[in-house]
Amino acid sequence: LMPEHDPTTDSIMVATGTGIAPYRGFIRRLFVEDTPAGNAYKGQAWLFLGVANSDALLYDDEWQAALKDYPENFRLDYALSREQENKKGGKMYIQDKVEEYADEVFAKLDAGAHIYFCGLKGMMPGIQDMLKGVAESKGLVYDE
Repeated sequence: LMPEHDPTTDSIMVATGTGIAPYRGFIRRLFVEDTPAGNAYKGQAWLFLGVANSDALLYDDEWQAALKDYPENFRLDYALSREQENKKGGKMYIQDKVEEYADEVFAKLDAGAHIYFCGLKGMMPGIQDMLKGVAESKGLVYDE
């Protein structure tokens, strides 16, 4: 569910492949359809999408339109595992892309942002390990 009680709440959406589907609904509700939630929205919706390569990007025309029309409220980052490299020289997976922005992501979470994950179940161990590592590097207890 989208946090509609506070229109300034940021949303961070992390998806792999067809896990993009619910976020398409979120983004359409906020930026395409004429909805009370969309009309009131003042936060930032940040989408991280991981796919193998750029020809597998789903709904890219919709994301680009949202970026063009709502540059202050929509942000987009891709992790293209067969086209990009992570900081260690390996394949760029979704957890690597989120980690590039770890300070911003954690600052948003500290300020009340909601974070969502959708996609292959196999993506979660890597994401959880990355988030735990970043939390510990910041002196935070991840489980809390």
